[in-house]
Amino acid sequence: MTGKPIRLVIVDDHPVVRDGLRGMFTGDPDFAVVGEAGSGTEAVTVVESVRPDVVLMDLRMPGMDGVSAIRTLADRGSEARVLVLTTYDTDSDVLPAVQAGATGYLLKDTSRNELMRAVRSAAAGQATLSPSVAGKLMGQLRAPEREPLSQRELEVLGLVARGRSNREAARDLFISEATVKTHLLHAYAKLGVSDRAAAVAVAFERGLLTPGR
Repeated sequence: MTGKPIRLVIVDDHPVVRDGLRGMFTGDPDFAVVGEAGSGTEAVTVVESVRPDVVLMDLRMPGMDGVSAIRTLADRGSEARVLVLTTYDTDSDVLPAVQAGATGYLLKDTSRNELMRAVRSAAAGQATLSPSVAGKLMGQLRAPEREPLSQRELEVLGLVARGRSNREAARDLFISEATVKTHLLHAYAKLGVSDRAAAVAVAFERGLLTPGR
């Protein structure tokens, strides 16, 4: 590599991890560690202060987590590329980080050479994903969108959320109990759940139902 070294900020709530990463990059003239942080909140402050080229970002940290920090930096117009470096490759970690604006996503068992190559790629604006993460991400992106609930299905779920039995919901809506069961089964399939409690919980979580509804 020629020219200026890649300016790097390391974000991890474990000091030992930060020490190890700092030692790794400090020993290579292609990189310059210009800041460190132990939380998402601290990361935002440090990145805005030193304006690095690349941020190595852990995800699960006390206080503001990594995804929130990535989103905050993006919202504030930071030009730093964020490369996630974490132990976790679960569905609940991968897609939110990428959607928040992460340039790449690597696991902490990545080799030294692979990590340095990923930082160089991130600095150049190129995405880098570990194989397991790439597989999960593609699987999520290819998953078909679920069909929205019909008005009648929402009405049935709303009554269930208020504690009505199938028979009571049928009476309130002037339909048969069998029809109520059919609407519930359709709602379960669309919400990706298998019982009444889960259907109500997911409906509230997605904003399909509100406490006053």
